[in-house]
Amino acid sequence: MQFEHSDKVKGLIARLEAFMDEHVYPNEQAYLDWVHDPANLWKEWPGMEALKDKARAEGLWNLFLPHEYGEFSPGLTNLEYAPLAEIMGRAPFSSQVFNCSAPDTGNMEVLAKFGSPAQQERWLKPLLNGEIRSAYVMTEPQVASSDATNLELSILPDGDDYVINGRKWWISGPMHPRCDLYIVMGKTLFDNPRHSQHSQIIVPRDTPGITMVRNLTVFGSMNSPGGECELRFDNVRVPKENLILGEGRGFEIAQGRLGPGRIHHCMRSIGQAQRSLEIMARRADSRVAFGKRLADQSSIRQDIARSFCEIEMARLLTLKAADQMDRHGNKVAKDLIAAIKVIAPQMAQTIADRAIQVHGGMGVSDDTPIAYFFTLNRYLRIADGPDEVHMSQLGKMKIAEYVAMNAR
Repeated sequence: MQFEHSDKVKGLIARLEAFMDEHVYPNEQAYLDWVHDPANLWKEWPGMEALKDKARAEGLWNLFLPHEYGEFSPGLTNLEYAPLAEIMGRAPFSSQVFNCSAPDTGNMEVLAKFGSPAQQERWLKPLLNGEIRSAYVMTEPQVASSDATNLELSILPDGDDYVINGRKWWISGPMHPRCDLYIVMGKTLFDNPRHSQHSQIIVPRDTPGITMVRNLTVFGSMNSPGGECELRFDNVRVPKENLILGEGRGFEIAQGRLGPGRIHHCMRSIGQAQRSLEIMARRADSRVAFGKRLADQSSIRQDIARSFCEIEMARLLTLKAADQMDRHGNKVAKDLIAAIKVIAPQMAQTIADRAIQVHGGMGVSDDTPIAYFFTLNRYLRIADGPDEVHMSQLGKMKIAEYVAMNAR
């Protein structure tokens, strides 16, 4: 197993770190101050486009898109992208600077892998250029959506159109001023086997019949400028050519989308955990309590040592999963993807919690990013499938695998 990054990746890491030092970290507080100001609700931070232009000019653009997508891709593998996503994860808003932010990344992969030439021309190219943003519309309030076969929103043919009816919630990004399209998953073939009933379709944001029911808060935050929303679709009509891949292909598309998206989240979580550890160590070195530096307290040293070990283990598992995705495909690597999706957000949440404790009252404020890292990773333990679902499926896979082996 090769543990050394290639010269190409080393060069990208150096360029990305230099860009973060020069342009991202110095603007981080200005960005946070802007999006937390109620007067700026659902408005983009004014400095974003300038940073995007700089990143594009530096060639630090669309780095997430796997190499197999040819003309649409910068040519990186999942393994090569992993350390870059970790660096971006250290300042979560920076993913948009490099056009590598969810949910756009997953939607671009869907359109690159499954979209028709017309869909790619109309929607993928503006997304790849960072001109528009998007949302992925899957979860529903009235059913347990972690089992996506429960989804009830209907996508039914009618003449030259499909007609969409139903409710969705926890949809990330619809409030962003640049959000122009939704990719919507719903049921088309009601009598088919349960995994071939659903379809996915492109719905322009301004299509008549879409109602923004309410904005949802996450740990009290509106998450401006994109937000999370509940949506209602009442006889929403879109042309048949907006259907992606074909009727009943929704689960095939979802699996192609969610595998890479899950591991991208994990890469970013590791960056947040690493930054939390660094901040915690600096705090322990500088803070004196009861006549003694915190760094001289055995319990603090143990927390820092344990955090280092846990980050290294999660990073190695992430790299192994990415390598298996590159070598054998997402389906073969699904056990490792499930494992790291459980491990990484919990690990990052735990390390952020330790860092909060070392900072005392300061730790729960916005004076450092660690409180945000804590809540973000707690949320990620539900997003893209809750821990329990991944554990259940992983356990089922491993039982079947080991039972099939010859006893020895």
